[in-house]
Amino acid sequence: MPKKKKKAPPSDEEQLLLFQQKLLAEEETSKKKERLLSQFLKDKLAKEEHNSALNLNKINIQWRTVLREVKTKELHKDIEILSQTFERVVDCKDNVIKSLAKDLSEAEEQYAHALRSHLHNVDQLLGLQRRRLSLLEESYNMELEALTKEFETERKIIIDQHEKEIHYLQDVFMAMEQKYIDTEYESKLEFQSMWDDLKNKNLEEKHFLRLQLESIVEDLWRRFQEALKNYTDATEDRKIAFETLKVKDEKSSKEIEAQMKKIQKLQDAIGVLKGKIMLHSRESEEQNQYIRNDKELVLVQLRKLKAQRTQAREVSQENLVKLTVESNATLKALRKIVDKGEKILKLAEICRKYETEEEKVLPFYSSVLTSKEQAEIVESNSGELTEELAKVMMDYTGMENFWKRYNKVKLEQLSLQHRRAQLLEINGKLREMLKQYLDGISVSDEVLSQPNPLFIVSSKNNLPPPLSTATAQPGGKHPTVHNIIEAAHVISHIL
Repeated sequence: MPKKKKKAPPSDEEQLLLFQQKLLAEEETSKKKERLLSQFLKDKLAKEEHNSALNLNKINIQWRTVLREVKTKELHKDIEILSQTFERVVDCKDNVIKSLAKDLSEAEEQYAHALRSHLHNVDQLLGLQRRRLSLLEESYNMELEALTKEFETERKIIIDQHEKEIHYLQDVFMAMEQKYIDTEYESKLEFQSMWDDLKNKNLEEKHFLRLQLESIVEDLWRRFQEALKNYTDATEDRKIAFETLKVKDEKSSKEIEAQMKKIQKLQDAIGVLKGKIMLHSRESEEQNQYIRNDKELVLVQLRKLKAQRTQAREVSQENLVKLTVESNATLKALRKIVDKGEKILKLAEICRKYETEEEKVLPFYSSVLTSKEQAEIVESNSGELTEELAKVMMDYTGMENFWKRYNKVKLEQLSLQHRRAQLLEINGKLREMLKQYLDGISVSDEVLSQPNPLFIVSSKNNLPPPLSTATAQPGGKHPTVHNIIEAAHVISHIL
């Protein structure tokens, strides 16, 4: 057979291509793996998120149920506490209502008693008033009858006298009227005659005087015209010169008068100004003196005010320091009081759970003292109290119920402490008796080392010898020693 030809080794280029193809294939596979891994991680992350949300919802639901249960328990406890407090308050209110109803019934009884006594007194007063009115009415009627009789008699007398006077006056009036008519007629006739005579006489005299006066007036008028004509002719030139001089004189007189007025005004103004200057100078000197005095006073007051200001500033600074210190102290004290109050309230809430039914119904015990003892205590306290102490006690009257409960608790605490001490003493005695009994029935090194009256060896016990001074009897005789064996020990050996 012919031999097969061997393949030729690949060239470098082919090896490079193969290597590149391998690299590409590896890259593609790595990319596919990365994509698959990222997709797997994304799916896993989504599942985890979904599961975490679901688990969170489950946890929240379970936690809510737990919280609801806890909250319901707390609410139940609060409701129980509130119901207890409400029942206690209702019981207190019922007791208060009963006491108020009792007081109201007593007050109504007192009011009825007072009303009956008042009505009885009013009836008595009304009876007295009626009797007094009847007496006054009788006296009034008697006086009225007497006055009416007197009035009627006086009225008749006055009417009769009045009628007589009216008749008399009518007669007098008629006579006077007749007389007046006659005199009037006579006076009218006399006046008419006299008036006619005087009228005629006056007319004659008037006519005569008119004629005489007309002739005199005509003569005088003629003479006046002649004199006027002569005077005007003689004094025409003088009249003209006089008119001119008169005009000049009027002008000069007016100027002189104006100048004199000006001079007078100037003199008056000068005098007024001199007076004003003197007055102003005096006033200015007085004002300057007053101002100087005021300045000195103001300077003195300013110094005093500065000293007072510095002193007040120091005092205010000291007061401010004291106020800050006291305010800090008060704030601390108030914080302590608030903390103490909160602690008291918390303790009260805690103690309210342990209150008995009697304490819930009647939280404030009534006083054991009688009314006489309370009155004696009030009288003794009122004699010793001062006004300030009474005011302070009035401010703390609202704390009376608190102090009652506090005193009750304090008394119970003291009684419990006393009872505890008694019980501890009894317990110690019982323990000692029990120890003696156990030591008597048991045998140990500790028991043997201690004195024991039940342990006897060779007719000797391990008790210490008795003191000669304390146990010596009169006559020099030694005291007899009695060995005591417990009944339980004997019975245990017998049985």
